[in-house]
Formats: sequence, C-alpha cells, structure tokens
Amino acid sequence: MEITILCFGITKDIMGHFEYVITLNEHDTVANLKQKLIELYPDFEKLKSLRIAVNNEYATETTILNVGDEVVLIPPVSGG
Repeated sequence: MEITILCFGITKDIMGHFEYVITLNEHDTVANLKQKLIELYPDFEKLKSLRIAVNNEYATETTILNVGDEVVLIPPVSGG
C-alpha cells in the first residue's frame, strides 16, 4: 500500500523531498514506517525525538497505517 509522507525541516533535508510516497505492507505500524525510513535513509536514526502525525493527529509506535493516510514527519525543534 502507498502512504504519502510530508517532510519538514531536517526530515526534508534527509529525504530530499517535501512530499514522498512510500510503499508499506498492509497493517504496518508507525514503528514499521520508522524502521523502513532508517533502512532507506540511515540519518533518520540520529533523530531521537522525531514525532509522526497520521491524518493530523500525533501517532504512537503502535498506530496502524492505512491506504491513503497522510503522514507528517515532525523533526526536533530548537529555538531561543
């Protein structure tokens, strides 16, 4: 199944795209997605506080992804 990922900040820099479509297996979870991203883009492993939102809501590691879901990668934010 295909999932659309929107990338912001450093996640956009790592992937090289603002919008990215990834193919996952049915019933994959956010944890599966994170693992696949690390396999494809090893720099993701350095992002210790990466948050993921699915369809405009923060997701947990066990959130199941479905066809047509919109996933947003929310990188760590720093500021002053």
